[in-house]
Amino acid sequence: MEEGTSKSPTHPGGTKAAAPADHDNDARQWDVREGCEVRQILDRVADKWSLLAIALLDRRVLRFTELRREIDGISQRMLTVTLRQLERDGLVRRTVHPVVPPRVDYELTPLGVTLHDTIQALVAWTEEHQTEIAAARAAYDERGAEPGTP
Repeated sequence: MEEGTSKSPTHPGGTKAAAPADHDNDARQWDVREGCEVRQILDRVADKWSLLAIALLDRRVLRFTELRREIDGISQRMLTVTLRQLERDGLVRRTVHPVVPPRVDYELTPLGVTLHDTIQALVAWTEEHQTEIAAARAAYDERGAEPGTP
């Protein structure tokens, strides 16, 4: 085993982590098992296509074709799947207008707006720390990782 690593969840100093006082802060709640709701939701909202769709729908209504044009690299099928999942989760509202040809609009629901605010906080954090992250990556790459090691 490599120095500084342990087989059990511990703090970096090697001591056992204290039991969390609040279950909301327990990372083990993000269980990887298929039936875990939290993990399923995180997987959905952290998906790159979902993030882009949510960001584009901020304070505006867009048609399917407008979304597809704005999201570089997404296929029609993937956009359809993404929007259906976001609609199912209550984050996006789909409105079909009875006109010929049919017109379908998409917009964020109030719940989707709260998620957009959270995403904006993550983007702000990333922008604030991008220089530090770039330096850490360069230092890591300079050290060179051995194949097969984490």
